[in-house]
Order: sequence, then C-alpha cells, then structure tokens
Amino acid sequence: MQRIKSKEVKTFLNIASSCLFYTHLVGHQRQPAATDTPKHLPKQNQGALDSYAIYLLNLGHCSPQLSGQLLRSRNAQDRFNSFKRTNIILQHLRRSMHMDAAGEVLLERRGCAGVITLNRPKFLNALNLNMIRHIYPQLKNWEQDPETFLIIIKGAGGKAFCSGGDIRVISEAGRANQKIAQDFFREEYRLNNAIGSCQKPYVALIHGITMGGGVGVSVHGQFRVATEKSLFAMPETAIGLFPDVGGGYFLPRLQGKLGYFLALTGFRLKGRDVYAAGIATHFVDSEKLGMLEEDLIALKSPSKENIADVLEAYHTKSKIDQDKSFILEEHMDKINSCFSANTVEQIIENLQQDGSSFALEQLKVINKMSPTSLKITLRQLMEGSSKTLQEVLIMEYRLSQACMGGHDFHEGVRAVLIDKDQSPKWKPANLKEVTEEDLNSYFKSLASNDLKL
Repeated sequence: MQRIKSKEVKTFLNIASSCLFYTHLVGHQRQPAATDTPKHLPKQNQGALDSYAIYLLNLGHCSPQLSGQLLRSRNAQDRFNSFKRTNIILQHLRRSMHMDAAGEVLLERRGCAGVITLNRPKFLNALNLNMIRHIYPQLKNWEQDPETFLIIIKGAGGKAFCSGGDIRVISEAGRANQKIAQDFFREEYRLNNAIGSCQKPYVALIHGITMGGGVGVSVHGQFRVATEKSLFAMPETAIGLFPDVGGGYFLPRLQGKLGYFLALTGFRLKGRDVYAAGIATHFVDSEKLGMLEEDLIALKSPSKENIADVLEAYHTKSKIDQDKSFILEEHMDKINSCFSANTVEQIIENLQQDGSSFALEQLKVINKMSPTSLKITLRQLMEGSSKTLQEVLIMEYRLSQACMGGHDFHEGVRAVLIDKDQSPKWKPANLKEVTEEDLNSYFKSLASNDLKL
C-alpha cells in the first residue's frame, strides 16, 4: 500500500469530523468552497460523520483511491470502526448517481461569457440528469446577470460535443419503473426550451459527434458552429425511440423534406454538410476554434451583432472543404418527392418506385428501423411543423413516456448498446401491425402529468 502522509490523513479527518458543517451546507443548499473551514464547529455523532464522509467523497474532494487508503489507516479506522464500513462507503460512492456530478459539466464565467463544458469525454460527453440539473439553473442565472453577455457551450476531449442522452441508464430506469425515466425527459426538455427562449446570445461549438440530446442543447440556440470534424445525426428510430429534444420543431423547418429524411433514416451529416443542411449557422476550421472562443470571451459588453460579426469573420476565413457541394444536393429532388408522403407506407412505395441506387439504399435502412418509431416520427414532424417549440416539447414528453412503457425502446437499447448484436426484435414487427389506435395512444395527453414549461 502506498504510504500516506500523516498531514494528509490529519487534514482529511479534520474535515470529515465537522458534521455540523455538512448540515449547515445542506441547509443552505450549496456545496463546499475552497475557502470554507469547519474548524470552529463542534464534533458530531458517528452517524452524521458517516453521512458527511460519503458526501465529501462524492463531491470529489479526494479520489476514491486516496480515500480508500485514508479510511484504511489506523486513525481513520478508529473513526469508522471497521474495514467493512469502509467498503460500504466506497460502494456507496461508486453507485451514487451524484458521483463526480460537479466534474461532469464545468460552468465558468470567463470574460464577458458564461462557458458550459460538457466533461464526460470517455462517454462522448453523453448527457445525464445530473449534468442537466447543473446546467439549467446556471443558464437561468447567466440570463439574468447583467455582466454576462453571451453563453458558450462546448464538449471536452475533442472527439464529441455530445453524443446524446445516457439512454442505457434511462432504459434501465424505465424498465424498473423508476422516477428518473420521467425526470430525465422532463428536465431535459425544460433545458431545451430554456435554450430556445434564452435572451442572451447562445453559441454552441458543435465540434465532433453531435447526436440526440447533444442536438437538443445546441440547435435551439442562436448560433451553432460546426467544424470539419462535426458529425450530426438523429438516429433514434434505430433504437425504438423518436428524434426528440425538439426534433419535431427544427427538423420539419429544414429545406424541403430534408428533416423528414434525416429523422426517418438517421442519415449522418459530416463537416461542412452540417452547415449546408442548416443545422449549423457557421463553419470554422477546427484549428481556429480555440481562437474563436478566446475572441468571443474578450469582447467588451458585446451586442448580438458584435458576436455575429466575430463568427462571420471566422466563417468567411475557413478554408476546409470550402468548395465542396452539399452531399445530398444531387438527391434533394428525390428526397423532396419521396418523403412528401403522409404515411410511412407511401414513403416506402415512393422509394421503391424511384428505384435509384440512392432510393434503394434508404429503403434498406428504413426497413431496419422500428415500425412503431417510424410512424411516431412521421406524425411528430407533421404535427410539429405548425407548432411552437414549447408545444412540440409537450408533445414529445408524451411520446417519451409512452416509449418508456412500450417494448421497442428497451429492445433497441439492448440490441445496440448492451448485447450489441444489432438485431432488435421489434414488436409489432411490421408497419401494418402498428394501428392508428396504437399511434393515437402515444400522442395522448398525460393530463396533470403533462410537461409544464
């Protein structure tokens, strides 16, 4: 075992023994700051000490490795009585939903800007409930703060902006009928709405993978900056879900029937195509992204126009794929024609009749998707085309809860993320078996449980 310095042990025990300090913090609903000190507070009972120790470890004031060694030391053992208690605390730490919550998303005031960094690079910055619960109140605070002139959101690690929601956890919770399956979608959609209605300029640097929930925390903002490494998709029909997070609002508003095509097939757009499709408002070479962020932060009391000017200057100077045509440009007539139908069955028939290699490839993709998801998605976009963002999010919350109680979402997660056999067994297995009555049940009001924005 690595030798731990007695000073480190003493420091840890002095902090952990001040349980009234813990109670004080919880009562005031704030986390410990570096300047906080418990030295003037009296010692508390053993039960409170355990609670504070767990709380302290969860906040990440020391690593699991260091804390384990500390708790195994003689002085710590005297406080915690037994090695068994040490293991219980460490198990609690590992299982806790709040583990590293503060580190999963970084919230900083830098210059004139509030900066949000999604900080789960090992998980492609997938969005979880704790991250949402950190971002939402801070976004609201910055919106009201006269010293904050813009909000920037980005992803850590360079590979992903945000790959989506943490759907495996959501599926497990839904199967167990746990409240998190309701809370996640409710609070995620509230955040999407807050971004859409934010009174401060909101700049999303969508560098890397941007899918599902990552689209929800970017596309509703005023500015979205893509790079040559951006990868956009709404692949939900492949996992028995639907393109949520306001997909029913922004997708049908893309050019022609492009949004319907992207929603039903999960087609991936890369690099400058993300801009050409209208998902991004600007394109910047990735090597310039850091400079762009610094220039935005350095602005003095900027207006929306000042921010737009900086973004436009970088966009104009970007060179990568500058002369490249939109990847779907030559297929847009086919997309507009085939995907203008009012039923999934008719879209499939249109693709078959077209007979081109492009049409047949899309037909092959669609036939792998959840039949229920396909029908839900088409109706979602058709209805969403004339709804406000808030109305769409209320509709999508109803859909999300119906999907949690159904079969296909959990089967899709199993096939794609758990067993990874890529062979989901959809129920119903074909479009004919998905009746109008079935479809109506997904869109049914939840009455008092409807999403409130």
